[in-house]
Amino acid sequence: MANVAVYNMEGKEVGTLELNDAVFGVEINEHLVHLAAVNQLANNRQGTQKAKTRAEVSGGGKKPWRQKGTGHARQGSTRAPQWTGGGVVFAPTPRDYTFRMNKKEKRLALKSALTSRVQENKLIVLDELKFDTIKTKNMTAVLNALNVKKALVVINENDQNVVLSARNIADVKTALTNTINVYDVLKYNTVVVTKAAVATIEEVYA
Repeated sequence: MANVAVYNMEGKEVGTLELNDAVFGVEINEHLVHLAAVNQLANNRQGTQKAKTRAEVSGGGKKPWRQKGTGHARQGSTRAPQWTGGGVVFAPTPRDYTFRMNKKEKRLALKSALTSRVQENKLIVLDELKFDTIKTKNMTAVLNALNVKKALVVINENDQNVVLSARNIADVKTALTNTINVYDVLKYNTVVVTKAAVATIEEVYA
């Protein structure tokens, strides 16, 4: 099992924590990690784009001029694609981009992503993360003490003091243990997680 250092909010090492290999020490499956990230991005797409084809644009029923003898190229409608105000060739239509992954695949993808963060020394464990008031500078001070810039902060409970203190910091996102996903774990350079959150993750995914 991997051992990681545990830090306090002042950035000082206060102990170590043994991580469960069933979650933080699995064999990394890059294909599933990629598939899970693509799945999340695809499922977030609205798919509401729409443009009208020549059949859907109003007007254009009358032939603009006779077929021969005008010197112009022949035209059958003023709503053909080459005309201003005409329809769009192969116009996009609303569609559903979502696709499903098996539950076991999703779990293994998340474990692989977490394992990669441990192996790259980009997972930082805090003994606790609590603020008495909502102040952005409190969270900034903690991140500076840990020497972290772009971070995903994982907490065990929906502590509004922590969530709102981090909300205005660029490149910092908070997440609960039941909302973490592969895309966010990969997107942010460092995963900052509390000891309580680690215990919950291991309990759910081990």
